Amino acid sequence: MEECDCIVREELTLSVLSGNQMASVFKKWCELDFEFLGNVSGEPYILQTNVFSEGVGQREQRIYLWFDPTADYHDYGILWNQKLILFFADDRAIRVFHNAKDLGIPFLEYQPMYIYSSIWNGKSWATEGGRVKTNWTQQPFLASYKDFKVSDACAVKNSSDFAANHNCYRKLHRRDYGQVSSLRLSPMQIQDLRLIKQRFLIYDYCTDLKRFNGVAPPECGRNWP
Repeated sequence: MEECDCIVREELTLSVLSGNQMASVFKKWCELDFEFLGNVSGEPYILQTNVFSEGVGQREQRIYLWFDPTADYHDYGILWNQKLILFFADDRAIRVFHNAKDLGIPFLEYQPMYIYSSIWNGKSWATEGGRVKTNWTQQPFLASYKDFKVSDACAVKNSSDFAANHNCYRKLHRRDYGQVSSLRLSPMQIQDLRLIKQRFLIYDYCTDLKRFNGVAPPECGRNWP
């Protein structure tokens, strides 16, 4: 796969079971995740998103999906520019991660990435905290994809060539997704995110204060409009 620099919209039409990631080619690991967690028959499917920046993750959010992702194909996408990272499901914004470098939080900049998808065994934690294990009698487990698109990306030939990476970064700033209108949430995206938080959100790392010695991470104040 080609490596993609910082400003990009990635779209993938998917029928699960699967986990999808954009992952770093640098030593300080960065990752943007869509992860479809297991469920008990009849229960809604859970979509988990996560953001790793310079090796630090633990930024999980989980939502119930308003559709059955195994019944038909659905669109999943990421808009990633110098100010924010937006996650989408069927063109609805479901999560935003803002650039919070001013708060000491590393952001995914000058960061060539590659895209991959996999099916993996998360039985120790994925379904009801690991209470429900993988039913291996249901194998083989399949995921299928179509209409994979990466828009306005810039191919990076050598991730250690700073000058080339910088030229790529500048070029991407001039694309649609690097322009002012895309650097902040639109009214519709704000509406989408508020709906997700109110009706579909079931876990947010920012409210799980036991993980962080009682203090939410600094970026949490910006995660929801």
